[in-house]
Amino acid sequence: MRTVRYYVIVYVGLPTVQPQAVTPPLPTLDDYRLAFELAPVGLALSRHRIMVDCNQAMCDIFGASRDQLVGQSFRLLYPSADEFERIGERIAPILNAHGQYSDERIMRRVGGRFAGQTFWCHVSGRALDRADPHAAGIWSFEDLSARRPVTVALTPREREIAALVMKGLTAKQAAKVLGISPRTVEVHRARLMRKVQARSTVELVQRLLTG
Repeated sequence: MRTVRYYVIVYVGLPTVQPQAVTPPLPTLDDYRLAFELAPVGLALSRHRIMVDCNQAMCDIFGASRDQLVGQSFRLLYPSADEFERIGERIAPILNAHGQYSDERIMRRVGGRFAGQTFWCHVSGRALDRADPHAAGIWSFEDLSARRPVTVALTPREREIAALVMKGLTAKQAAKVLGISPRTVEVHRARLMRKVQARSTVELVQRLLTG
């Protein structure tokens, strides 16, 4: 009689090693400083609208050295004292209510070969204390001149109205923001249209966008 043998092969695997979670080291103060310095947008720390620190991108945008900016009022970056005062008054209640603010406005370069040149800039900021919005904050600045050049000379009020027109505000809405009459807004808007040779508000916006 033929004998049949059966073999059972048992595979015993090695014990599974669970990967250990690696906790990354906490960022150091040097890491935070490096992130601030190398940020792709201009950054400035402020106290009562005085620049107490800024990064290299901020210096590059405004054509200035750090020593020329730190310790100076933001007034240095505005085309006129009137705009500095009026914008400061307008943003305070917004910072007070929401803690942050942003807009697009025309600003002025401080030095370099483009010293005194005006340019469109996107500005965003956050108040560290909403109850005292100008006491301390951090602000970012993005140069928009490559795609939106300033090609005509504008008055301070025309610059403000140009910014609001580009946001799509009507004369009545712009008047409320600026604290002036709708008729005054219409007068300045008409002057803007003549300067850029626009025949309508839509065309005005297009000319302001493209130069």
